[in-house]
Amino acid sequence: MKVTEKDVQYVADLANLELTPEEQSRILKDLNSILEHIDRLNQLNTKNVPPMAQTSDKFGIDASKQGSDRFSYVMREDETRPSLPREVLMENAPDSDGAFFKVPKVIER
Repeated sequence: MKVTEKDVQYVADLANLELTPEEQSRILKDLNSILEHIDRLNQLNTKNVPPMAQTSDKFGIDASKQGSDRFSYVMREDETRPSLPREVLMENAPDSDGAFFKVPKVIER
């Protein structure tokens, strides 16, 4: 499967992006290059390779622990903390009605 200029333009329109012809050409080339690489990977014989659900388990510090226990050194306890008062938050808002932030409409269709 090859990506066409029409495909790139369609996705750009969905994302509400305006691409220059140079950007569109570069993206087209990059996407097709990625798909070609995936096609080559799909040709590899993976019949005897066991499926992997988690790859990060290999990098835990304590190999005697299993699963997420190996990463307990990076976890911290959840603690409740007070939030900032609404008045302080609204002071930093560029536009507000006093209770909510006002933002420009970004979806026009």
